[in-house]
Order: sequence, then C-alpha cells, then structure tokens
Amino acid sequence: MNITDSLNLTLTNPALPDTSKATGDRTRAQKEQFAKDFESVFIEKLLDEMKNTVGDWGFEQDGAARQIQGLFWMNLARDVSEKGGLGMWKDIYQSLNNQETDLSQTKMIDNEL
Repeated sequence: MNITDSLNLTLTNPALPDTSKATGDRTRAQKEQFAKDFESVFIEKLLDEMKNTVGDWGFEQDGAARQIQGLFWMNLARDVSEKGGLGMWKDIYQSLNNQETDLSQTKMIDNEL
C-alpha cells in the first residue's frame, strides 16, 4: 500500500455520490465498497483506542513517529477490513439497500398522489 492509497480514505467528496439520476440505483459494488470502507474506519478507531489502553512503552515519540504509527494503524485496520473484518459491513450494506428501497417506495407513493 502506498501513500496514494491512504489519501483515498480522506473524504473530500460525498461518501456515495448521487448517481441514481444518471444510472438508476447505485451499483452493488459501490454500496459494498462503501460499507467495507466504513467498517475499516471503525476498526481503525477501535484499534486506536485499544492502543491507548496499553500506555507508554518508554520510547520518546516525536511528530514523525506518531504519524508513522498512525499510518500503521490505518493500514492494519484496512487490511483487517479487506480480509473480512468484523462482519459489520454486511449490516451496513443491508441498511443501504433498505434505505434505497424505502426511498423508491416513497417516490412511488408521491407520484401516485
């Protein structure tokens, strides 16, 4: 993994761009990737909090060392997520599907009225 992979985690645009007008529903792959990315961020925060419970290991750390450790934890979280993670992404994916179904049903009802 290189630095550009890390930059892809930085949210500068909406997490899921609204492509529903152009292509119909969002693709399954887009929703699945979003759910896995979200789980990766969650795992990163979880690992960060776990790391904080260990305490100081006696090494003095400057800003660069903390930045390298941050990249390590971020990449570890992404790797755990890519290898199946906690399985939470499946629930997130299902929630996205349910939300999209609810929106389409609401639009149908609005059109009927």
